[in-house]
Amino acid sequence: MRRGAPYSLRARPSLRAVVLIVTAAATATACGGGDSGDDAGVVRSSWGDPPNPLEPANTNDVQGGKVLDMIFRGLKRYDPRTGEAKNALAERIESSDQRNYTITLKKGRRFANGEKVTAASFVNAWNYGARIDHKQRNAYFFEYIEGYDKVHPASGGAPTAKALSGLRVRNDRTFTVRLTQKFSTWPKTLGYNAYVPLPRAFFEDHAAWLRKPIGNGPYQVRSYAKGSVMKLRAWDGYPGPDKARNKGVDLRVYTDSNTAYTDLQAGNLDLVDDVPAQQLKFVRSDLGNRYINQPAGIIQTLTFPMYDRTWSGPAKAKVRRGISMAINRAQITERIFQGTRTPATDWTSPVLRSQGGYQPGLCGDSCRYDPVRARKLIKAGGGLPGGRMTITYNADTGSHKDWVDAVCNSVNTVLRNDRACVGKPVGTFADYRNKMAGKKMTGPFRAGWQMDYPLIQNFLQPLYYTGASSNDGHFSDTGFDRLVNQANATSADGRAIAGFRDAEKILAEQMPAIPLWYQNGSAGYSQRLSEVALNQFSVPVYSQIRVG
Repeated sequence: MRRGAPYSLRARPSLRAVVLIVTAAATATACGGGDSGDDAGVVRSSWGDPPNPLEPANTNDVQGGKVLDMIFRGLKRYDPRTGEAKNALAERIESSDQRNYTITLKKGRRFANGEKVTAASFVNAWNYGARIDHKQRNAYFFEYIEGYDKVHPASGGAPTAKALSGLRVRNDRTFTVRLTQKFSTWPKTLGYNAYVPLPRAFFEDHAAWLRKPIGNGPYQVRSYAKGSVMKLRAWDGYPGPDKARNKGVDLRVYTDSNTAYTDLQAGNLDLVDDVPAQQLKFVRSDLGNRYINQPAGIIQTLTFPMYDRTWSGPAKAKVRRGISMAINRAQITERIFQGTRTPATDWTSPVLRSQGGYQPGLCGDSCRYDPVRARKLIKAGGGLPGGRMTITYNADTGSHKDWVDAVCNSVNTVLRNDRACVGKPVGTFADYRNKMAGKKMTGPFRAGWQMDYPLIQNFLQPLYYTGASSNDGHFSDTGFDRLVNQANATSADGRAIAGFRDAEKILAEQMPAIPLWYQNGSAGYSQRLSEVALNQFSVPVYSQIRVG
């Protein structure tokens, strides 16, 4: 999608052009056709550099999460097909009151360096992740464990304790957890990567561990050259039921999803899990049944910088809702995304439907295309700040330019001003994340969410609760926080879901983030591969892929 050419797709390159593009891109992708030496039996997959080192409690981005899913296993693991939280290293998790939990580990599990996985491996990792002085982005996930306020003071000051008082090692295979309140669904959250165990090597030589992480999952990190490739190889000693069926995975860094797709066509890549929007019209004819398109726990949003006074305040809520009403979601998803997106009507995902966590329409009129009301609301709220807005996005992955231009075209058409909205690209995802973390956004920005675990709580609390780990817009509302706390405390799933739905209604009024569309998982793969599937997070189930 280009500004000035509404909804037009770029002409498809010829095969000769594809080959030329691949040749030009060889320096960035380490291309090479066929199997030879270390590549034999290895899946060659596209990837984007994560913005941070791969510490489990410091990784909340999709690219880093892919690696952690391959090299670690925690207490729970989400079934790739159903999303159900099943025991992985946990033999059992027990509680009589939904506040005090006893966790017993399975016997005989080890890290790839031979060290035993024990109760202390979990307790030490969680204490590290929670400490404010360790500056872990996912520290928030430990907030419900007693003692968090001492190791991570809300004031931002120095911790007054070194460990969470709610954690106790009982023996090598057992530890207990005491929460600050009842949290009936807490065990289901424990498949998230922030909760994985860590070996002693992580603490004894942290710098060395960051260079070459050691985990306990089906793969080991062999090498990582930032900006080029991460080589992962199957760990023969892994005892889990999801042992790797291939020799390994090379995650090759691409800064343009179109280049990755042309490499796939040319035989220099085996797997892309982000088919670019420009190729969606052709992907079926290109790949046939080697193209995957399925619902996933992903929602795309535009988030507002609530720390910027020009975008916050009661009046600006009208502007934010008006902008939402100015976006023709149905037209954009049809013409740009060719059926791989569905217009959003709330802040969660249809994949939660089977668990009762999804109820369409909670956004109400705020998510319906209505040009007349959109203009009235924006005017009533004082208009766009400075008469103009930008939408910031990362330009290296996800075909974001196409849909950002489409959204701006829609807003400009409604406001009858072809310069009211423009896209603002940032070169790499890492730089983009750093701008978000540094509160440097000056207008709405792309803030899609891929669920950490399949619960309605995960689509709301991490993104919109005051001070939450992924609340990149820094939205804060006491009513929303109260409803979230009440929903977490109830012992019945039905009442919890109802509480979270009430919290969503506050988002519909305040509109700190505009729901755009629910995203499908989209992938294509080469003839070298078989048994390729995406999980409910849209991530390839790498361990089940066969090569040859």
